[in-house]
Amino acid sequence: MQKADLLILGGTVLTLDEQDSIIDPGDIAIKGDTILEIGPNLADKYLSSEILEARGQLIMPGLVNAHIHAAMTLFRGLADDLSLMDWLRNHIFPAESRYMNAENVYLGTLLACIEMIKSGTTTLCDGYFFESDAARAVRDAGLRGVMAQGIVDFPCPDVPDPTDNLRQAEEFICQWKESDRVKPGLFCHSAYTCCPKTLQETKKMAQKHGIPFGIHIAETQTEVREIMRQYGKRPVQHLADLGILDETVMAVHCVWLDPEEIDLLQKFQVKVVHSPESNMKLASGIAPIPDLLQKGITVGLGTDGCASNNDLDLFQEMDTAAKLQKVARFDPTVLNARQVVHMATTGGASVLGLASEIGSLEPGKKADVITLDLKKPHLMPIYNLYSHLVYTFNGADVNSVVVNGNVLMRNRKLLHLEEEKIMERVSELAGVIQKGQV
Repeated sequence: MQKADLLILGGTVLTLDEQDSIIDPGDIAIKGDTILEIGPNLADKYLSSEILEARGQLIMPGLVNAHIHAAMTLFRGLADDLSLMDWLRNHIFPAESRYMNAENVYLGTLLACIEMIKSGTTTLCDGYFFESDAARAVRDAGLRGVMAQGIVDFPCPDVPDPTDNLRQAEEFICQWKESDRVKPGLFCHSAYTCCPKTLQETKKMAQKHGIPFGIHIAETQTEVREIMRQYGKRPVQHLADLGILDETVMAVHCVWLDPEEIDLLQKFQVKVVHSPESNMKLASGIAPIPDLLQKGITVGLGTDGCASNNDLDLFQEMDTAAKLQKVARFDPTVLNARQVVHMATTGGASVLGLASEIGSLEPGKKADVITLDLKKPHLMPIYNLYSHLVYTFNGADVNSVVVNGNVLMRNRKLLHLEEEKIMERVSELAGVIQKGQV
């Protein structure tokens, strides 16, 4: 008998490998942080100190939330039903200035981690202030993350002097570059909050350290008009001319693209993150995701922050992503369920530069696994797993979560986080924020 550290036994294994293999019933043997083997009857082959029983459950890769501002859980519902610029400039930016500090970013990110674990997300890509504290929260929660230090050209809570942005960013990168699960990145908010010099210097730093570079691009018509007014060209062309675009760029939103911009994204192998619920809530528009996929552009799925969504449930995001394109194009066949499931797993892994490690269940990859309870009335009967994942499942159907070989949640019970205490602290802070609401 061979030794394993964890056996997941008896479920229906949806691997999401290149063949979209399904093993039913199937088991997974895990050693340390790595998948050893996937197949039937592995309990006859491996001895393990820990067993995760998954009979009657779906076993699949953990979901990848490719764009989030995790600490903004603290602003959930604070400023709803507003346009993006009103929401940002008159509510969110002032609230961040007043209430965001290292302690609160850590707390808000921990709350986000709880929500994500309980809804099946095992990897996130964050972009915010006090990012080292956000990274600590993700590390302490046991999740995997690409944590991108936010950069703008005006004073913000963690960098009061914008000329100090890059120095602090490099300190952050060096602090986290050798971490196992939590990796650093850089995130310029947008081309309208970062001047060309800032964009270019930030990109050079990302290249120097071999880390991802994220940016909001073409989120609204207002943004497009502003970039054209300032620079005489559309946002994607502006970034291309600055030498920003390449295969390590995570372009978030990409709602208002023209055909030439889509061609540029394809040419430079830029990765795109789609956040449909945030785009809908802020009335930003509908991203041309089918056109991007047709061009072979990699697309991942992200929830955005809780202030503009207002939840971190990627199952709901998948459902919205598929239905939004169908109604917008009057075509029920567009953006099918299989494509959307891959956006939330393998697509997100590719966006983050982690495709060789996560996104599918295969021997040699990291052991990031979730199980979902199939024995529920709203899930009966099941004819097509992909359709069910997109149109029927929700985050509350997630039963157990494994990240890097560690069980973070078993039978809906978190094993490493003090859920009640964290929520109590958030409630206390919310009372303070509500009294002094901006």
